[in-house]
Amino acid sequence: MIQHKKRVSYTSSNSYETLNEITPKTKNVWIVVHGMGFLSRFFLKPFQQFNAEENYFIAPQAPSKYYLKDDFKYVGASWLTKEDTPSEIENNMNYLDAVLENESLPDNKNLILFGFSQGVSIITRFLCKRRISPSHLILYAGGIPNELAPADFNHLSFEHTKVKMVCGDKDHFLTPQRLEAELKKSEKLFQGHAEFVKFPGGHEIHPKVLKELI
Repeated sequence: MIQHKKRVSYTSSNSYETLNEITPKTKNVWIVVHGMGFLSRFFLKPFQQFNAEENYFIAPQAPSKYYLKDDFKYVGASWLTKEDTPSEIENNMNYLDAVLENESLPDNKNLILFGFSQGVSIITRFLCKRRISPSHLILYAGGIPNELAPADFNHLSFEHTKVKMVCGDKDHFLTPQRLEAELKKSEKLFQGHAEFVKFPGGHEIHPKVLKELI
């Protein structure tokens, strides 16, 4: 018997959530990418503290949904796994393209790219593959993909794009070894322009810390 892996392309759809409205008073447009186990509608909760007139939030939804516990009550989602990763990355990039096309965002607003946990890997790949130049890049409690190189970020002007890396001092995913590796990686990729923010807490979005990032 011979087993083959084959591939097809097909049309699919996915949702995303927004918070507030874009008006002439809007100053900041945020693309906020959640981590593993979240749904986008719940991920927006800590962002409700921001001024609604000045901030508009877009929360993409990871496509792979699953039940979080054996009681089949709560649903979470994941962006990708180690299985067929290149194809999943491309699917995610195409999905984010479709979200932005659907939004038709004005170009006179500050664009803030925010990734939490697994969302860091998605938002950094999107920034690099689509050559986006945001006003802020906020990488919160997640790792930068190992395949990204300094050349992938050479479209950025670090006078224009402020980079912040954020983590809790009790984050159980962030061992001292991993933290050291991420800091070395950021130094290489962002040429020393990334600000490191460490707060007392775990693998979580701390509302007070979030509010102080911009």
